Amino acid sequence: MYSRMKSRALSLLLCGAAIISAVASTGCQMSVAGQTLPSAYFLRDDVQYFAKGPEFKLSREAAALKEARANENRNR
Repeated sequence: MYSRMKSRALSLLLCGAAIISAVASTGCQMSVAGQTLPSAYFLRDDVQYFAKGPEFKLSREAAALKEARANENRNR
């Protein structure tokens, strides 16, 4: 009877240790399918600043296309 209680206490202790280690190992920031998922501590992270850019991301390409069309019309 004593060995059964000792065995049960040991198994409960091991299960508790496994649960604690599983909980402690979570909360890391990770990347899944191209998405960066936040850690459990994202509210305490430092704020990153990204400078405001142009609203239209392809402004240089649009200007180059406009210039190419203007040159094409001049050559006709």
